[in-house]
Amino acid sequence: MPDTEIKASPTTTKEAVLATAKKMLADGLVEGTSGNISGRLEGGLVCLSPSSVPYDTMTLDDLVVCDLDGNVVEGERGPTSEKDLHLAALRLYPELGCVIHTHAVYATMFALAHEPIPAVIEEVVVYIGGDVPCCEYKGTGSVELGDEVAKHLADRGAALLANHGLVTCASSPEKAIHNAALVERTAKIVWGTRAMGGTIHPLPDKVNRNMAGVYKFIRENP
Repeated sequence: MPDTEIKASPTTTKEAVLATAKKMLADGLVEGTSGNISGRLEGGLVCLSPSSVPYDTMTLDDLVVCDLDGNVVEGERGPTSEKDLHLAALRLYPELGCVIHTHAVYATMFALAHEPIPAVIEEVVVYIGGDVPCCEYKGTGSVELGDEVAKHLADRGAALLANHGLVTCASSPEKAIHNAALVERTAKIVWGTRAMGGTIHPLPDKVNRNMAGVYKFIRENP
């Protein structure tokens, strides 16, 4: 199906995955063929972006459908080489409907420093659940990386991949990319505050506790 036939308001998970993949590129969260996205389908299946296909030319026919063990059941292309990054989280957390991996510049700066992005803005606690943790380094595309990331997404909507990039998750592609944009914006704000010599003041503990409860509710009641 040509790109021009993709509806402005996607009506299927596959359409939402494709539209979100293109938005990742348009918003500067990825370049070329970097990053990847998945969307949960019915019947224990997952729609994944393909390996090494540019986002600007990607069509619905390029998307790949796998089961939760990574076996391809539909599609002519191979799935992203980082499929385990997606499948590990989707297997563990049935409330999740989408996982996105981006190379967002400011978030990746924190990933290079192996430093969490602090939840110093209220909406980060609401939509992400708290600080964005940095995972231990594991090889790109490995099962070990998938397991490491999934562990950190138990109570968070985002995690950093050490020396690599950012992963976000949510109940839908639209919400997952919202989380990616929010984390990148927060990373830029924190970086800028430090660059100007300012002090990062944490939110009060009570605010963190209360809003973390809001995140839990949003995650479990999409």
